[in-house]
Amino acid sequence: MRYVIIGAGAVGGAVGGRLAQSGHDVVLVARGPQYEALRTHGLRLRTPDGEHLLRPPVVDGPEALGTLRDDDVLLLAVKTQDSVAAIDAWSGRPVEGGGTAGERLPLVCAQNGVASERFAARAFRRVYAMCVWLPATFLEPGIVRADGTPLTGILHLGGYPAGADDTAREIAAALKRSRLDAPVVADVMRWKYAKLLANLSNAIEALCAERTSDATRALHARARAEGEAVLAAAGIPYASPEEERACRGDRIRLESFDGTPRGGGSSWQSLKRGTGTIEADWLNGEIGRLGREHGIPTPVNDVLGELAGQAARQGRPPGATPVAVLTAAVDARAAR
Repeated sequence: MRYVIIGAGAVGGAVGGRLAQSGHDVVLVARGPQYEALRTHGLRLRTPDGEHLLRPPVVDGPEALGTLRDDDVLLLAVKTQDSVAAIDAWSGRPVEGGGTAGERLPLVCAQNGVASERFAARAFRRVYAMCVWLPATFLEPGIVRADGTPLTGILHLGGYPAGADDTAREIAAALKRSRLDAPVVADVMRWKYAKLLANLSNAIEALCAERTSDATRALHARARAEGEAVLAAAGIPYASPEEERACRGDRIRLESFDGTPRGGGSSWQSLKRGTGTIEADWLNGEIGRLGREHGIPTPVNDVLGELAGQAARQGRPPGATPVAVLTAAVDARAAR
């Protein structure tokens, strides 16, 4: 198999880098300064076991790759807000032996949220979902930092909407040879919905630049309670925190290395890099959508999504919103 990593940022760079490091055939897909840095200097993957300079092929889009191989695996690692454009760009690409990528190739959605799989299933016949637990940071073109040890990440994998097959098991085997674990499960979306509940705090961290104070923990607890309520109303199952802890155990520890602290999560990184977009609409916004469909108010997640989106559009850095101000905004909305 050849692994085409669509979106070689934090997660894509870490997964693609580890696969390349263990000898697998990898192509990185990136745009702008990241593409130029990877093409010119290679990928510098910084981990607790050292810095690794990797030079897999790099392209800036599907046209540069030409006709796809019939053993290609497309791994989608862009933010959800960029999924539709990427899916449209890749689904119609020709594959050797005939047909298109959408007709013949597996597409793995390695992203936060639960929307990309639905988008992909409109254009791809073979869609796989991946629940990504991989602490990684991308702040500078060409450099990705992955803090987990002894494993770099745990990536639950399965067919969408459900099921497990030999393709999933073959992908998982490659990941397991690459400092990553990849449990193959028939109910992978149950794990992704559990991750969605955890990711409801991403907007808090991005806005306040903290997530472990009593005040930010209280906000996340309120956001999660709303999430659990709407998932229950919608009849959507999710893995319990106990299941998540049992799976992860101490197989991924976050260790300080190279004298620099770890950066924040994906939404924090979006504000830090000034990308102008943030994935809160697909995290907190997913809870808001389900709440409206089932008649359950979601004021906490509504405010978090709105303020995170404003911060991204206005180019505000992480931490520009004091937690007291955020809490007051949430309280005011809840009191309406």
